[in-house]
Amino acid sequence: MQIVRAMPEDADALTSIAHAAKRHWGYPERWIEAWRDILTMRPEFIASNIVYCALEDDRIVGFYALTTENDGVHLDHLWVIPGAMRRGIGRALFEHAVDQARTAGFDSITIEAEPNAEAFYQRMGAKRVGTSVGEVEGERRELPVMEYRDFAGRTNSPRAP
Repeated sequence: MQIVRAMPEDADALTSIAHAAKRHWGYPERWIEAWRDILTMRPEFIASNIVYCALEDDRIVGFYALTTENDGVHLDHLWVIPGAMRRGIGRALFEHAVDQARTAGFDSITIEAEPNAEAFYQRMGAKRVGTSVGEVEGERRELPVMEYRDFAGRTNSPRAP
């Protein structure tokens, strides 16, 4: 597996992975449709943010996106195609994102996590710092807001941001 910078022309592949990964958690299809805009990776988004993808045999199997907000850097997306889950790809992508955030001058990453991924982020060293409350089709939904600060001991990645 290798991690490479995503290109704007990867938008459709990244969108497919985000949708497939979200479906993996068993959400109703109408919820997936409600999240279509959030899960759609647009070429201009990829071009203007830090977006990397994991490749296996020249096929994209996962990706992440870091965005710079007023309060720092956010991990807005980290998705792995279901058939490649539980093989260390998510961990490798997360560690790469940490290196990229540090290289860009940040000392923490904020994550509004998929509730089913909270335990993953905790294993990576993130801590819950709050909750974001929203609604999907009239149903209350709480998302854990997490922060990763454990940048000590990591070395800068030789990869270009």
